[in-house]
Amino acid sequence: MWALADALTDMEPGAEGTLLYPSGVAANSAGMLALLAPGDHLLMVDSAYEPTRAFVGGLLKRYGVETSFYDPLVGAGIAELIRPETKLIFLESPGSLTFEVQDIPAITAVAREKGVLTMLDNTWATPLLFPALARGVDVAMMSLTKYVGGHSDAMMGSLTATKAVWPKLRSAAYQLGQAVSPDDCAAVLRGLRTLDVRLARHQANALAVAEWLAGRPEVGRVLHPALAGDAGHDIWRRDFKGASGLFGFTLKGADEAGRTRFIEALDHFGIGFSWGGYESLVVPSNPAGIRTACPWTDPDPLLRLSIGLEDPADLIADLARGFAAMAG
Repeated sequence: MWALADALTDMEPGAEGTLLYPSGVAANSAGMLALLAPGDHLLMVDSAYEPTRAFVGGLLKRYGVETSFYDPLVGAGIAELIRPETKLIFLESPGSLTFEVQDIPAITAVAREKGVLTMLDNTWATPLLFPALARGVDVAMMSLTKYVGGHSDAMMGSLTATKAVWPKLRSAAYQLGQAVSPDDCAAVLRGLRTLDVRLARHQANALAVAEWLAGRPEVGRVLHPALAGDAGHDIWRRDFKGASGLFGFTLKGADEAGRTRFIEALDHFGIGFSWGGYESLVVPSNPAGIRTACPWTDPDPLLRLSIGLEDPADLIADLARGFAAMAG
């Protein structure tokens, strides 16, 4: 456990320490419990992972913490949403379903000026592609289940924090009894050793697939910040050192039956809500039901792809079969 925690700390310039949790959701929940108290106000990005939203609207609300959701593209405008009782801003960039890229340096600059802490779900990029603490974030969370573990055989989460925040997180983890098994730590540490080379392959494969999808007439739009036409591309290019293998796309003019035919025709893509392993995955999604600050209005069905380490030509051929099946 100590070897893994120390390695993750070393990956984040400016970090004081890292704590390990049984899952990414557990890490998010424990971090917010450590940093918030009854009567506090939380600003939560509207594109956050759905279980994170469930926690703040459930248990955290019962504990007397009020949450307001904000547009992921708010940038420095976050200043207008901060109240005297605001104690934490939660970020996730890119968003886990719709891939908006937040202007994290602008938000963290405002937060520091106002004395508000910031916490980022950095699972998509990891510190290799986005060193969160160096960009002004106070606490960086990762679901180690995904890219760091890399083999889809262990569940774990982490919080890496600055010196000022570290004591609160450590005390809360002790009081909550959060612990991870040595076997899971060994599995995640194994994955960490190859993270750099795997992320490079995930990026190359995903870009090849995304660029191919962007040229297909059946596709409405591709949600991938590393593509030049993406709305978040300029901020991604400024702040990130690369991209991972998770992105989305819409099926132009399709209905639910067409999306189902598309998915069922795929051979190389399993259906799975998790991601970050060596095998490619697809999952249908509909953000409309969980958005409150910035409604999702795209009428076309949305799919999220996690591009693995397979030959991208095989993945493209598989997706072509899906389009053929969708057409009937």
